[in-house]
Amino acid sequence: MQIGVPKEILAGETRVAASPKSVEQLIKMGFDVVVESHAGELASFDDASFEAAGAKVVSKDDAWASEIIFKVNSPIIDSEKGVDELALMQDGATLVSFIWPAQNPELMEQLSSKNINVMAMDAVPRISRAQALDALSSMANIAGYRAVVEAAHEFGRFFTGQITAAGKVPPAKVLVAGAGVAGLAAIGAAGSLGAIVRAFDVRPEVKEQVQS
Repeated sequence: MQIGVPKEILAGETRVAASPKSVEQLIKMGFDVVVESHAGELASFDDASFEAAGAKVVSKDDAWASEIIFKVNSPIIDSEKGVDELALMQDGATLVSFIWPAQNPELMEQLSSKNINVMAMDAVPRISRAQALDALSSMANIAGYRAVVEAAHEFGRFFTGQITAAGKVPPAKVLVAGAGVAGLAAIGAAGSLGAIVRAFDVRPEVKEQVQS
């Protein structure tokens, strides 16, 4: 059975759905893996690294013709730009991707019309036995950390308190809205930079997680 990894075409997207390391693991499990040329370029994985892992580097059409498709973003359909990734998939194929089914009912109908089997990575439950598949939490963790780094850059001074020759500088006060995976990562990052951190969430059960 062949797994195809096409290049992501969403504007600003730098991720790729498989790394050379994960390709090695898939091949050990008995899958054939094909990767679209330059698919990993923006993620710092060149074609040679995928070939060294055992994958075959192919054209866009050949990657999409696989029985199983690994993607980061859902298939893009844009008639104005002449883009239709769904049309490139064979009927009855399997798609493993972030899909957001509730937000994309029209896409779900189109996938259903081609008998596409969909594994929505954004719908993987946050339970211990599914932890290895929880790509959404991994991305949220990075997003929370990145949010604090960006905020610190824009803030214009230290997050931590400082005593300088010019006087005392108080620590920054940071409010994190939401204490999910991204929020908890932001709380930890801001705290490690020395800020006074407060958080808000509508769920009372996350109080202990925030305080820890």
